[in-house]
Amino acid sequence: MNFFKSKPIELPEHNCVLAHALKTLSLQKLVGKRIVLASNSPRRRDILRTFGLEPEIVPSTFDETLTHDEFEDVHEYPVATATHKAVEVYERLVKDDPNNAPDLVIAADTVVLTHPSPGISTTPFEGPSVRQEILEKPISKDDNLRMLLDMNGGVCEVVTGVSLVYPVLESPGYKIKSLDERTLVYFADNPRHLLEAYVESGEGVDRAGGFAVQGLGGMLVRKVDGDYQNVVGFPAASFFKFLELLHEEDHDFLEI
Repeated sequence: MNFFKSKPIELPEHNCVLAHALKTLSLQKLVGKRIVLASNSPRRRDILRTFGLEPEIVPSTFDETLTHDEFEDVHEYPVATATHKAVEVYERLVKDDPNNAPDLVIAADTVVLTHPSPGISTTPFEGPSVRQEILEKPISKDDNLRMLLDMNGGVCEVVTGVSLVYPVLESPGYKIKSLDERTLVYFADNPRHLLEAYVESGEGVDRAGGFAVQGLGGMLVRKVDGDYQNVVGFPAASFFKFLELLHEEDHDFLEI
Protein backbone atom coordinates (compact mmCIF):
# COMPACT_ATOMS: atom_id res chain seq x y z
CA MET A 1 0.00 0.00 0.00
CA ASN A 2 1.37 3.40 -0.96
CA PHE A 3 0.24 6.37 1.12
CA PHE A 4 0.45 8.68 -1.85
CA LYS A 5 -1.93 6.52 -3.90
CA SER A 6 -4.30 5.40 -1.15
CA LYS A 7 -6.44 8.53 -1.35
CA PRO A 8 -6.51 11.71 -3.43
CA ILE A 9 -4.70 14.37 -1.49
CA GLU A 10 -3.06 17.61 -2.51
CA LEU A 11 0.44 17.53 -1.11
CA PRO A 12 2.09 20.73 0.08
CA GLU A 13 5.32 21.94 -1.44
CA HIS A 14 7.23 20.20 1.35
CA ASN A 15 5.88 16.71 1.96
CA CYS A 16 7.40 15.20 5.08
CA VAL A 17 6.64 11.48 4.64
CA LEU A 18 9.18 9.78 2.41
CA ALA A 19 8.47 6.79 0.19
CA HIS A 20 10.44 4.36 2.35
CA ALA A 21 8.52 5.15 5.56
CA LEU A 22 6.73 2.28 7.25
CA LYS A 23 3.06 2.21 6.36
CA THR A 24 1.70 2.94 9.84
CA LEU A 25 -1.52 4.81 10.61
CA SER A 26 0.28 7.55 12.53
CA LEU A 27 2.70 8.25 9.66
CA GLN A 28 -0.15 8.13 7.16
CA LYS A 29 -1.79 10.89 9.16
CA LEU A 30 1.27 13.08 8.58
CA VAL A 31 0.97 12.90 4.79
CA GLY A 32 0.03 16.29 3.40
CA LYS A 33 0.63 18.03 6.74
CA ARG A 34 3.08 20.81 7.51
CA ILE A 35 5.48 19.18 9.97
CA VAL A 36 8.28 21.30 11.41
CA LEU A 37 11.44 20.34 13.29
CA ALA A 38 12.44 23.20 15.60
CA SER A 39 16.14 22.39 15.33
CA ASN A 40 19.03 22.74 12.95
CA SER A 41 20.73 19.64 14.35
CA PRO A 42 21.90 17.48 11.42
CA ARG A 43 21.84 14.44 13.71
CA ARG A 44 18.13 14.83 14.54
CA ARG A 45 17.32 15.51 10.91
CA ASP A 46 19.22 12.41 9.76
CA ILE A 47 17.63 10.15 12.39
CA LEU A 48 14.12 11.21 11.37
CA ARG A 49 14.98 10.84 7.69
CA THR A 50 16.25 7.30 8.29
CA PHE A 51 12.75 6.37 9.44
CA GLY A 52 11.04 8.15 6.56
CA LEU A 53 10.21 11.55 8.04
CA GLU A 54 11.70 14.72 6.60
CA PRO A 55 10.14 17.72 8.35
CA GLU A 56 10.64 21.34 7.44
CA ILE A 57 13.57 22.80 9.40
CA VAL A 58 12.83 25.96 11.40
CA PRO A 59 15.41 26.40 14.19
CA SER A 60 14.11 27.85 17.42
CA THR A 61 15.31 31.24 18.59
CA PHE A 62 14.55 30.43 22.23
CA ASP A 63 17.37 31.67 24.41
CA GLU A 64 18.20 28.65 26.55
CA THR A 65 18.38 30.54 29.82
CA LEU A 66 16.60 28.04 32.07
CA THR A 67 18.68 27.27 35.15
CA HIS A 68 19.13 23.70 36.32
CA ASP A 69 18.25 24.62 39.91
CA GLU A 70 14.71 25.52 38.85
CA PHE A 71 13.91 21.82 38.58
CA GLU A 72 13.57 19.48 41.53
CA ASP A 73 13.95 16.59 39.09
CA VAL A 74 16.79 17.34 36.68
CA HIS A 75 15.09 15.19 34.01
CA GLU A 76 12.45 17.91 33.67
CA TYR A 77 15.07 20.36 32.38
CA PRO A 78 15.42 19.01 28.79
CA VAL A 79 11.63 18.58 28.54
CA ALA A 80 11.08 22.19 29.58
CA THR A 81 13.73 23.40 27.14
CA ALA A 82 12.20 21.37 24.29
CA THR A 83 8.76 22.77 25.14
CA HIS A 84 9.98 26.37 25.00
CA LYS A 85 11.63 25.66 21.64
CA ALA A 86 8.49 24.09 20.16
CA VAL A 87 6.14 26.82 21.41
CA GLU A 88 8.44 29.60 20.19
CA VAL A 89 8.54 28.16 16.67
CA TYR A 90 4.82 27.40 16.55
CA GLU A 91 3.79 30.88 17.70
CA ARG A 92 6.27 32.57 15.35
CA LEU A 93 5.07 30.63 12.31
CA VAL A 94 1.41 31.28 13.11
CA LYS A 95 2.13 35.00 13.52
CA ASP A 96 4.13 35.15 10.28
CA ASP A 97 1.50 33.36 8.19
CA PRO A 98 -1.79 32.49 9.93
CA ASN A 99 -3.06 30.78 6.76
CA ASN A 100 -0.12 28.39 6.68
CA ALA A 101 0.20 27.41 10.34
CA PRO A 102 2.15 24.24 11.10
CA ASP A 103 0.20 21.08 11.82
CA LEU A 104 2.91 19.78 14.13
CA VAL A 105 6.10 21.24 15.60
CA ILE A 106 8.69 18.85 17.00
CA ALA A 107 11.43 20.01 19.35
CA ALA A 108 14.05 18.16 21.37
CA ASP A 109 16.80 18.83 23.87
CA THR A 110 19.46 16.32 24.92
CA VAL A 111 21.55 16.52 28.07
CA VAL A 112 24.19 14.32 29.68
CA LEU A 113 24.03 13.67 33.43
CA THR A 114 27.08 12.87 35.54
CA HIS A 115 25.75 9.55 36.83
CA PRO A 116 22.62 7.37 36.57
CA SER A 117 19.39 7.92 38.44
CA PRO A 118 18.91 5.55 41.41
CA GLY A 119 17.37 2.32 40.16
CA ILE A 120 17.99 2.90 36.45
CA SER A 121 21.31 1.07 36.29
CA THR A 122 22.13 -2.54 37.06
CA THR A 123 25.56 -1.21 38.04
CA PRO A 124 24.84 1.09 40.97
CA PHE A 125 26.56 4.44 41.13
CA GLU A 126 29.24 4.01 43.75
CA GLY A 127 29.61 7.28 45.52
CA PRO A 128 27.83 9.71 47.81
CA SER A 129 24.14 10.34 47.27
CA VAL A 130 24.42 13.59 45.35
CA ARG A 131 22.24 15.38 42.84
CA GLN A 132 22.84 14.50 39.21
CA GLU A 133 24.57 17.36 37.44
CA ILE A 134 24.15 18.33 33.81
CA LEU A 135 27.29 18.28 31.70
CA GLU A 136 27.20 21.16 29.26
CA LYS A 137 29.32 21.49 26.15
CA PRO A 138 32.97 21.85 27.17
CA ILE A 139 34.28 25.40 27.04
CA SER A 140 37.83 24.33 26.16
CA LYS A 141 39.94 21.27 25.46
CA ASP A 142 41.01 21.19 29.09
CA ASP A 143 37.35 21.19 30.13
CA ASN A 144 36.63 18.42 27.62
CA LEU A 145 39.43 16.28 29.08
CA ARG A 146 38.15 16.91 32.62
CA MET A 147 34.68 15.65 31.65
CA LEU A 148 36.04 12.51 29.99
CA LEU A 149 38.30 11.73 32.94
CA ASP A 150 35.32 12.08 35.28
CA MET A 151 33.23 9.65 33.21
CA ASN A 152 36.06 7.28 32.30
CA GLY A 153 35.35 3.75 33.50
CA GLY A 154 31.94 4.84 34.78
CA VAL A 155 28.38 5.39 33.65
CA CYS A 156 26.57 8.54 32.55
CA GLU A 157 22.90 9.06 31.75
CA VAL A 158 21.73 10.69 28.52
CA VAL A 159 18.27 12.25 28.62
CA THR A 160 16.35 13.70 25.68
CA GLY A 161 13.18 15.69 26.16
CA VAL A 162 10.84 15.78 23.15
CA SER A 163 7.88 18.16 22.92
CA LEU A 164 5.17 18.29 20.28
CA VAL A 165 2.94 21.29 19.65
CA TYR A 166 -0.16 21.06 17.44
CA PRO A 167 -3.26 23.22 16.91
CA VAL A 168 -6.52 22.81 18.81
CA LEU A 169 -9.65 24.95 18.96
CA GLU A 170 -9.52 25.86 22.66
CA SER A 171 -7.27 28.57 24.10
CA PRO A 172 -4.35 29.18 23.64
CA GLY A 173 -4.88 27.53 20.25
CA TYR A 174 -2.38 24.70 20.62
CA LYS A 175 -1.70 21.65 22.75
CA ILE A 176 1.66 20.48 24.11
CA LYS A 177 2.60 16.84 24.60
CA SER A 178 6.01 15.74 25.88
CA LEU A 179 8.13 12.72 26.71
CA ASP A 180 11.62 12.02 27.95
CA GLU A 181 13.90 9.13 27.08
CA ARG A 182 16.79 7.97 29.27
CA THR A 183 19.79 5.92 28.15
CA LEU A 184 22.88 4.78 30.02
CA VAL A 185 26.34 5.03 28.47
CA TYR A 186 29.07 2.87 29.98
CA PHE A 187 32.59 4.13 29.37
CA ALA A 188 35.50 1.76 29.03
CA ASP A 189 38.46 2.19 31.35
CA ASN A 190 40.40 4.13 28.74
CA PRO A 191 44.07 5.07 29.08
CA ARG A 192 44.68 8.79 29.47
CA HIS A 193 46.54 9.04 26.17
CA LEU A 194 43.42 7.84 24.30
CA LEU A 195 41.26 10.46 26.01
CA GLU A 196 43.83 13.13 25.18
CA ALA A 197 43.92 12.01 21.54
CA TYR A 198 40.14 12.22 21.38
CA VAL A 199 40.14 15.70 22.85
CA GLU A 200 42.74 16.80 20.28
CA SER A 201 40.44 15.56 17.49
CA GLY A 202 38.06 18.37 18.43
CA GLU A 203 34.97 16.21 17.95
CA GLY A 204 33.73 16.58 21.52
CA VAL A 205 34.02 20.35 21.83
CA ASP A 206 30.53 21.05 20.48
CA ARG A 207 28.81 18.11 22.21
CA ALA A 208 27.05 17.94 25.55
CA GLY A 209 29.19 15.75 27.76
CA GLY A 210 32.14 16.24 25.44
CA PHE A 211 31.75 13.10 23.29
CA ALA A 212 29.92 11.81 20.21
CA VAL A 213 29.06 8.13 20.47
CA GLN A 214 28.34 7.87 16.72
CA GLY A 215 31.77 9.23 15.84
CA LEU A 216 35.29 8.80 17.15
CA GLY A 217 33.87 8.94 20.66
CA GLY A 218 32.49 5.48 20.14
CA MET A 219 36.02 4.19 20.84
CA LEU A 220 35.64 5.34 24.44
CA VAL A 221 32.34 3.54 25.09
CA ARG A 222 31.98 -0.15 25.97
CA LYS A 223 28.18 -0.41 26.18
CA VAL A 224 24.95 1.52 25.64
CA ASP A 225 21.95 0.44 27.71
CA GLY A 226 18.79 1.74 26.06
CA ASP A 227 18.06 3.64 22.87
CA TYR A 228 21.28 4.28 20.96
CA GLN A 229 19.58 6.92 18.81
CA ASN A 230 18.74 8.80 22.00
CA VAL A 231 22.45 9.19 22.72
CA VAL A 232 22.99 10.50 19.20
CA GLY A 233 20.28 13.11 19.73
CA PHE A 234 16.74 11.86 19.12
CA PRO A 235 14.81 8.89 20.58
CA ALA A 236 13.18 7.71 17.37
CA ALA A 237 11.52 4.57 18.73
CA SER A 238 9.79 6.39 21.59
CA PHE A 239 8.84 9.28 19.32
CA PHE A 240 7.05 7.11 16.77
CA LYS A 241 5.32 5.12 19.51
CA PHE A 242 4.20 8.46 20.97
CA LEU A 243 2.71 9.42 17.60
CA GLU A 244 0.77 6.15 17.58
CA LEU A 245 -0.53 6.86 21.09
CA LEU A 246 -1.66 10.38 20.17
CA HIS A 247 -3.32 9.05 17.03
CA GLU A 248 -5.29 6.54 19.11
CA GLU A 249 -6.14 8.65 22.17
CA ASP A 250 -6.28 12.33 21.19
CA HIS A 251 -9.07 13.14 18.75
CA ASP A 252 -7.66 16.66 18.22
CA PHE A 253 -4.30 15.36 17.00
CA LEU A 254 -3.73 16.71 13.47
CA GLU A 255 -7.47 17.25 12.95
CA ILE A 256 -7.59 21.07 13.03
